[in-house]
Order: sequence, then structure tokens, then C-alpha cells
Amino acid sequence: MPYSSPILEFLFLFSVLIIWGMILFNLILTWGGYVYRRKFFKNPVVMAADADLPSVSAMIPARNEAMVIEKTVRALLAMDYPKDKFEVIVISDHSNDGTTEIVERLGKEDSRVRCLSWPARERGSGKPRALNEGLKMCRFPVIAIYDGDNNPRPESLRILASAMVHNPNLTAVLGKFRCINKAKNILTRMVNIETLSFQWMIQAGRYWFSKFAILPGTNYIIKKSALDAVGGWDEKAITEDSELSVRLQMMGYEVQFVPTSVTWEQEPETLKVWIKQRTRWVRGNNYVLGKFARQALRFENRHLTTEFLYMFGLYYLFLLSTVLSHVIFALSLLGVIRIDIPGPYTAVWISAYAMYLAEVFFVLSYEKEDTFSNLLVTALMYFTYCQMWIYVVFKSLWLDFTRTRVGVWDKTVRFKTDAAMPPEPSGPGSAAEGKAV
Repeated sequence: MPYSSPILEFLFLFSVLIIWGMILFNLILTWGGYVYRRKFFKNPVVMAADADLPSVSAMIPARNEAMVIEKTVRALLAMDYPKDKFEVIVISDHSNDGTTEIVERLGKEDSRVRCLSWPARERGSGKPRALNEGLKMCRFPVIAIYDGDNNPRPESLRILASAMVHNPNLTAVLGKFRCINKAKNILTRMVNIETLSFQWMIQAGRYWFSKFAILPGTNYIIKKSALDAVGGWDEKAITEDSELSVRLQMMGYEVQFVPTSVTWEQEPETLKVWIKQRTRWVRGNNYVLGKFARQALRFENRHLTTEFLYMFGLYYLFLLSTVLSHVIFALSLLGVIRIDIPGPYTAVWISAYAMYLAEVFFVLSYEKEDTFSNLLVTALMYFTYCQMWIYVVFKSLWLDFTRTRVGVWDKTVRFKTDAAMPPEPSGPGSAAEGKAV
């Protein structure tokens, strides 16, 4: 006789309500992102004249990036930006693979390149420490951040700076990042779909509703005065970008997402590297949640409170509910337990799956990646890629419980690639459209 109890039925209803609540919230964000996209491309960023552009110091925090650093620095130097208003500072944090020597050689070729380095040792000081030290060397009032493997499009920095010129209320402007190795294997195709979905659904939707977008780790500019006002980067943070974003939001700053500014970057090509990177991200978000929980729950800043509840709901309640639903389904199928609450639960599950497919495929159409093969990959992601996040979150919680993590690098493994930047799609959503205005 299958076991049944009110507690089981409560847990079942709890999981259904939480899962559908998060699905509906993401649907609202998707709608907001769609509205923002339409309005943005009706009035895209107008390129500012050279005389009006601010002077920019670009920082690249680097730890053993010899495989990619030269290509990145040369891509920045080749950008369409006045030479006398631009400099590149590479912070080589205890690199022992030749990164420092490569940057110093590039500095001899172009005086706009400078290198800040520390003697090599086994462990670096960490990305936020590197950024804080590099900030002391920056001569210009606007700071740009790029990762060591980035290949920004030539117009990307001018687009970000032009947005700030035309809207002086902006404290920071962030662009879009794309997966340069998306065609490598099934994992990179899934990562590509995930990153596009996040940026068009979450980032664009978030900005539409709150005039704020979360800073990514790369391809953004920020006023140096704002960094000074908030005290720079938190050197204890693993995801220093999201932590800084919260403090900027608490101070009422506006941070805009500008999708026509594009940089291409490497994404993990193996499951081991992907798990390591995502574990770091989740641990970073755990730190942010713990640090700002008290302020968020005071409900003085409704956007901050909403962001906090969303992060908590996504990383804890949603995944806990997903695990509960999996366990209840499996035990019911085996005849161990019985849920007596009547309802069209098969239809509810099919509807949730269809909603997921529709939302993701809808935003893929923005980048003209709504192909049949990507539809199949998206369908497969629900049962594979999305479920792997359960393992990542529980691993992150365990590591937070058993270890401390302060001031060291946990960088993503780089891969050799000769892949060129793919051409941007034409029409709304493309960098080309922003440039043509």
C-alpha cells in the first residue's frame, strides 16, 4: 500500500507553487526585456563625436593568461576610440607563465599599454584585489573592464561611452558578451543559449523595470567617481561584479544594459571546467546574499529587495522544489508513495516545459539563432544542463560550509582557439544597427 500523508501533499503543492512562481516571474522579465529591446532599437545609441567622448582607462585583471592576453590587448588597441583618450592597464597578478613579459613587450610597441605586476608565486591575490590595485594607476575618469580572453568588437567601447555621454545620469553601462567557441561541442552550444537567455530575459527585463542591470565581469564601463564613492571592489567577494552591483543599486545609481556593444569570449569546453566555473559563481552569489540579507529585508529599496528575493528563490527555493518534485515523482512511479490531491499535474508539467521552450526560443530569435538544431538543444537542456545546476548549488553550499575562500584566483581554464568573431546578425539586436545610427 503506497504511503500518503498531509506532509507529503504539502511538500508536493509547495514544489508546484514555487516552480510555477519562478516560471511566471521569468515570463514577466522576458516581457520586460522584449519591451526594452523594442524601445531601445527605436532610439538606439547615437555615436558620440570624438571630442565628446570621455577618456577611458581599460583594465584587464590577469592571472596566467599567456595563451590569450596578447590577442585581447591587441583587440582593445584596435577599437574605434580616440587614441589620446584611451589606455590599457593589465594587472598581472603573480603570473608565472609569461603573461607579464608579453604585456611588457606590447607596452614597448604602444605607450597606451601599461603593466602592473607582482612577483610570481603559487596563488594570486584575487581579481578584486587586482582591480583595486589597478584602479590606482588609472589616469582617466571612466574605467572599462575586460577579461583576459575577450575580443570586443571595434565599436563596442564607443557605444558604451556614447550611451554615457547622452545620459549623464548613467553611472555604468554594460554591453553584451557572446560565446566565441559556441560551435565547439554540445556543452558550448548550451552555454551559448544560456548566456543569450540570461542577457535578453534577465538583464534587459531587469533594466526595463528598475533602470538597473547587474554588472558582468567584462565589457562594461563605470565612472571612477562612483567606484571611489563605494570603496572599490570587495576583496572578499568571489563574484566581485555582482557584489559591486548591489552596492551601486543601494546608492540609487543607474546602470544600463546596451546590447549593441558586444565582446566575444571563451566559455568552458568541458564539463569539469563548467562545474568549477559555475560553482564559483554560486559561491559568489551565496556571499552576496549573506552580506546584504539584512539590508534587503528592510524593504527600503524595493528593487534591491526584489533582486534579493529573486536570487534566493532561484538558487534555493526553486532548486529545492525541483529536487522535491523529482523525488516525489520517482517514488510515486515506484508505488512507494501516493499523492491524493486531485489535479491535472501532467498538463501542468507539460505547460511548464512548453513555457520554458517558448521563452528561450523567443529570445534566440533576437540573435537569429532560432534554428531547428538549437530548438533540439534547448529541449535537451531541460533534462540535462538545467539539472546539473542542482549538483552545482549543493556542491557550492557544501564548500561554503567546509572551506573559506578569500583573495585567491579561481579562473576559468582557457583553450587555444583560432575562432574569429562571428559576424553580427543584421536588424534589431545587432551591433551593426547601433553603429549605423
